[in-house]
This record gives sequence, structure tokens and C-alpha cells, in this order.
Amino acid sequence: MLYPIEDARLELKKHEVKISHNPDVKVFPDFFGNQVGVFSVIQPHTELLIESTAEITTNPILFPMDEASAEEQWQNLYAVKTDVAFMDFLTQELFPSYNEMKGTLSDVINVQEKPLKNALVLSEYVYDNFIYQKGVTSVETPIEEVWRLKAGVCQDFAHILLLMLRMFDIPARYVSGYICPKNEGVRGEGATHAWVEAYIPFYGWLGVDPTNNCIVNDGHVRVAVGRNFNDCTPVKGIYKGSGDHKLEVTVNIENGTARNTDQKLGPPSYTYEVKHPAAPVNSYRKFLEMQEQQQQQQQ
Repeated sequence: MLYPIEDARLELKKHEVKISHNPDVKVFPDFFGNQVGVFSVIQPHTELLIESTAEITTNPILFPMDEASAEEQWQNLYAVKTDVAFMDFLTQELFPSYNEMKGTLSDVINVQEKPLKNALVLSEYVYDNFIYQKGVTSVETPIEEVWRLKAGVCQDFAHILLLMLRMFDIPARYVSGYICPKNEGVRGEGATHAWVEAYIPFYGWLGVDPTNNCIVNDGHVRVAVGRNFNDCTPVKGIYKGSGDHKLEVTVNIENGTARNTDQKLGPPSYTYEVKHPAAPVNSYRKFLEMQEQQQQQQQ
């Protein structure tokens, strides 16, 4: 999932995906409208490089007028609960501290206020109460652990806010993409970024970035939307071979000028390495070990 989503605020001028060994890539839309590319590399190889280069133009969003009363808007959200288009984005993820989290947020949420105000308050809560810290979580870290750690990176912040919004009946969906900072100090640059879109009555989907505590505007580029991270994983697949492997991810952003295609990629902004993981002991492995022992005894 490396294809920027074109809409009223994003124009895709040029996009190229290069993959080692030049496999044939089949592209199709998924259930949520994301473009998905699928390929296979059959021949033996020691490296697989996927490079996506895009030139885009973004435009500022039109902010919600938010003129309808709070009562009208909450009634609208109540009505969409049974709408197929929103059911997936209201489904709760249960975890041990669910009630604790909801109880904590009861002092933060005010249903007398409009949904937009509450969505921004929840984003601010995540920003203020969770430490942005790399290396303490991974994409597999459960929400319970993130809630206990009160720390993580953009995917954790987005995951937390997603659940908080749904707790209070505001449809929310996970967004994967990039952030193109105009100023220094923006969290999430140099790697894939994640944020949330909340459904605002009589307006539509509005991006909210809890990592930077802001409304998503022309500095964010969407690549995929879905119920959660699993629906939006930028690159995933299956390979056959040794368990010893390394994954490196680098994102280069240039504002105002086209990227120099001859420019070499900088050092990886994200590295994940696995070396000789222990093989699980299962019944089949035990059977093989037993056979080996019997053969040694016979010799």
C-alpha cells in the first residue's frame, strides 16, 4: 500500500514504484478504496528493495463550519450506528483496561459539547499524557501495554485515539501515510506516519493527528485508510528462507521541488532485525528428534 490517495485536496502528478527483479505488479482497490499492489519474486535473492517515488500537490482543507447544535450532531451519530458505512469504524477493541480508560476519560469528555470539540480534546489528552518515544513499542504491541506504558510512536498514538473516539460513539478510522513538515520539531517525519480520521456530523471525515495534536491539513499525505493498522500496513508479505533477516525503512520528503531520482537514500529511519530465532517446539519437531535419537542408538 504505497499509492497516495487522490481526492479534492491531493493531486498526484507522478508516481513510480520500483521493485528488485522487476516483478509484474497487479494493482486493485480493496474494500476501503485503497490501491493495493501485489507481486511475487520466485527466484532466489538476498535483498528485496521496494522504492516508491511520488510527486504530489496538496491543498488546504475546508474546516468544518460546525454550525449545528451539539444535540443535533449527537443524534446524527446515534443514527449512523446502524449504517453499514460506519459499523466497522465503531467496532470496539476490548482489552483488560477498557473500563479504566473509559472511566478516566469521563472527566475529559463533555457530551454537552459538540463531537468535533470532544475529538480535539481527546487528541490533546493523548498528546499531553503519552510520551513520544521510539523503540519501546512495535506494530505488534497490544493496546493494553501502550496504555500502561503511556509511551510509543505515531501508530500507538493513533491506535489509542481511535479507541477513545469509538468509546464515545464517534466513528473513527486509522490512516497510514506521510507527514511533510513545514517547520522543525514535527513528530513522525522521516518515516511512515499514522493518524486518525473522525466522522464529524454534517461535514464528513476529518483528520486528527494526536502525535502532533493538530487537525490534518496540506502537510499530510494519505496512503491508506481502514479499521486499524492491519488494514493499512504499507508493506507486508510472506517469504521462504532463513529466519535471519533485516528490514530497513527510509522516507525522504522534499517540499517545493521534485525529488532528485539520482539521490541515494539516506540512512534508514527505522531498522528491524531478527537473528536466528528459536524454532518452536511442536509435535512434528518432537517426532523428528525422536527419530534422530533412535537412528543414533541403532548406529
